[in-house]
Amino acid sequence: MPDLSPELLEILGGALAALSAAAVLVFGIRRARRAPPPPPAKPKLAPPAPPRTEAAPPEGVVAAEPAPVPVAPAPKAPDWSAGLRRSRAAFIGKLESLLRGRAALDPATLDEVETVLYGADLGVRTAEELLGVVRRLGSPEQVRPALEARALEILESLPSAVVTQAEKPHVILVVGVNGSGKTTTIGKLAASYARAGKQVVVAAGDTYRAAAIEQLSIWAERAGVEIVKGAPGGDPASIAFDAVKAARTRGIDVVLVDTAGRLQTDQGLMDELAKIQRVMRKELPTAPHEVLLVLDANTGQNAIRQAQEFKKAVAVTGIALTKLDGTARGGVVLGIAQEVGLSVRYAGLGESIEDLADFDAPEFVRALFAPSE
Repeated sequence: MPDLSPELLEILGGALAALSAAAVLVFGIRRARRAPPPPPAKPKLAPPAPPRTEAAPPEGVVAAEPAPVPVAPAPKAPDWSAGLRRSRAAFIGKLESLLRGRAALDPATLDEVETVLYGADLGVRTAEELLGVVRRLGSPEQVRPALEARALEILESLPSAVVTQAEKPHVILVVGVNGSGKTTTIGKLAASYARAGKQVVVAAGDTYRAAAIEQLSIWAERAGVEIVKGAPGGDPASIAFDAVKAARTRGIDVVLVDTAGRLQTDQGLMDELAKIQRVMRKELPTAPHEVLLVLDANTGQNAIRQAQEFKKAVAVTGIALTKLDGTARGGVVLGIAQEVGLSVRYAGLGESIEDLADFDAPEFVRALFAPSE
């Protein structure tokens, strides 16, 4: 090997040192690429938040409680005494005034009793029978209790007007003359069924009067029930059919069918009632399950004649006697029972939506014959 000068040795030593440093750097980079990445740093957890507390209300302020769930008002008990106040005064009040201080039931007294009975809108047959009861008595003190007992016998001799619901829907056809209170009765009856937990649909079958459709719509809204209606002048039978079909499809419990008011002598409108029933039976062969005749108690003995004529035209099952609280002619209930053979099913004892009472014969008689205070 030749001798190298000191200068050349110094140059070669520097080059070797540079190459050695470069090799170390390359080796370090390759090793760093092959090494696994360092594990991620653990996140720092925030300290737990202190439990939330409701701020206390200011002194003197009561903390609000959750709103209660609305509850439907319970139906009020019918006030038969108040509802029959006028009828009681016109019948029993007059009878008591007549007999007060009388020692015996002499012929003159019996003639006056007869006048009171015939003026109480009991109907001719009922007045005659009650007069026969009085003639058999021995003293004036026996008159009121004897008449009360016979009146109760008359009412309880009839079969109940209550029809048990055997299938869905239970269909009630409502009929009566103009102004008797049909639409109002349907609204009150719908509300009564709704309070009992029944699903109800009303059919606006009085298509001859636009006002009747509007009135029934208002009652349906107040009662919280559905309504099926058509255009004024439409076919009532079609409305009734659609209501029954909708009720069957949806499992609704009760269908109340309104009809146009009609005089009992109007054969054309009476024939229409028969058509409504025939058409409903195409959808539900047993319909209607009830035919409710609405009578205005203010019409007195004319209500008896109406009931007789309607009974001939349709199979009336019961009576709804309206406006009983506003008339002195409540004795017509006895005439309807004895001369027509129909039981009163409902009685209107006021104007509110809850003032339609199930008829109660003992309560009615007790209130009608109650002695004066």
